[in-house]
Amino acid sequence: MKYKVLLVDDEEIMLKYLSRFLIKRGFDISTAMNGSEALEKIKQQDFITVLLDVLMPGMDGIETLREIKKIKPMTEVIMLTGHASVQVAVKGMKLGAFDYIMKPFDQDELITKLRMACEKRIFNEKGIDFVNIPEMTSNNST
Repeated sequence: MKYKVLLVDDEEIMLKYLSRFLIKRGFDISTAMNGSEALEKIKQQDFITVLLDVLMPGMDGIETLREIKKIKPMTEVIMLTGHASVQVAVKGMKLGAFDYIMKPFDQDELITKLRMACEKRIFNEKGIDFVNIPEMTSNNST
């Protein structure tokens, strides 16, 4: 299954890099350059997860997150932030973001968090409590 993810960042280079990187890893990617464009796409399509930059001109990541949660509360959001805005990312988590990732980011960490957010959304839609799912890496053989 290809997870449908929306990337939101005002830096075109970052969007192109992330798009190529995530498409190669099996994600179905759409992009938006700002919060308003992201909200329009979210109204039209059902994204499992949104990877959202915190610092953007106009509607910032926190305001965009609030609106995403009003429009599609089940959509998981991962905040993408530089070290100077960690407090803002933590605020985002209090507003319902799944997690945050620091720029520059570790590629493996990004993929892991993105997959976890996508799986949480799918489990939630099926009424399964994501918190009580055993980790995929645990060895349960007896």
